Amino acid sequence: MNRFVYLDNSATTPVKPEVLDAMLPFLREDYGNPSSIYKKAASAEAAVAEARSQVAAALGAKPGEIFFTSGGSEADNWAIKGAALAAGKKGKHIISTQIEHHAVLHTLQFLEKQGYRVTYLPVDAEGKIRLEELRAAICEDTILITVMMANNEIGTVQPIDEIGKLAREKKILFHTDAVQAIGSLEIDVEELGVDLLSLSAHKFGGPKGVGALYVRSGVRIETLIHGGGQERGRRAGTENVAGVAGLGKAIALATEHLAEKTARIRGLRDALIEGISATIPDARLNGHREDRLPGNVNFCFRYIEGEALLLRLDAKGIAASSGSACTSGSLDPSHVLLALGLPHEIAHGSLRLSIGEQNTQEDIDYVLEVLPGIVETLRMMSPLYPGN
Repeated sequence: MNRFVYLDNSATTPVKPEVLDAMLPFLREDYGNPSSIYKKAASAEAAVAEARSQVAAALGAKPGEIFFTSGGSEADNWAIKGAALAAGKKGKHIISTQIEHHAVLHTLQFLEKQGYRVTYLPVDAEGKIRLEELRAAICEDTILITVMMANNEIGTVQPIDEIGKLAREKKILFHTDAVQAIGSLEIDVEELGVDLLSLSAHKFGGPKGVGALYVRSGVRIETLIHGGGQERGRRAGTENVAGVAGLGKAIALATEHLAEKTARIRGLRDALIEGISATIPDARLNGHREDRLPGNVNFCFRYIEGEALLLRLDAKGIAASSGSACTSGSLDPSHVLLALGLPHEIAHGSLRLSIGEQNTQEDIDYVLEVLPGIVETLRMMSPLYPGN
């Protein structure tokens, strides 16, 4: 029986036991609606308030700036559509990048159909935007800049603080999708200068189906979901109390002793990158070597196809992904890898291994024991491989 090694933490993470313990009371005895006034609802209301404070503390924000959502995709949609609609007659120009998550890209494409103009900035070969190109793209009617903090596929971390300074200088709202960054990077919204920030609980040890949007005090965005008066009248719908409680506990745990935890994960990442580079020829590391998420490893292997590689790894008990989980059902190569300038035939052979807190050196050793042989076998089956 092969061992099981989970290396798809960028797609989702296991719920931590302490998080589940924080959630269970609100699925059993404390099931009251937090909007009600009887005693049984008080514990639910208190749990939502505590989680709001926990998220705020993790971001260097105020509790009143935190709004709970159904996840990162809703938070992205709300931030972008809400900012665009609230801008009114100020303008209809938005700046983003070519490597954003589809929750951002598809939202922007929707707005383009409504008459908004979007500039999609290119990135360099390591996945970073060029600040001079961002500055040059700003127009008199630019109302929003939306740039992800760290890329979900290649792990490249963007210069968010410098973008924030530029946005402040130009008096333009700045949104960042920080879904991959929470629990991996130190985040202080004041230091970064962001106005809107999206996050999702299941990326850092919390449950699926719950997230949050940070909205800086004084920033006005239109409501996305209308109905009741929940979330201070900004986001209708009875609160997912158990999920919110889990999110609060998860973000508190994820940001505790962060430097120590990420140093260990970064060591595992570097060992995996160095091991793959040393044992597998024609392997290309994607993303910035230094400015990358501590647990992200992304390679392209020439002459093979990513899906076949995943199936072989799965047979050996290794869970990984080829590109982003949200697009894994697509036969098209990753838009992120194409944006780096990779040709289709190389982009098709991508593998993302994302390391989490639960992973060990033994996990890395097992991957390095198994992966080279799988790549070699697949290459020997390929008509494109030299010598075949």
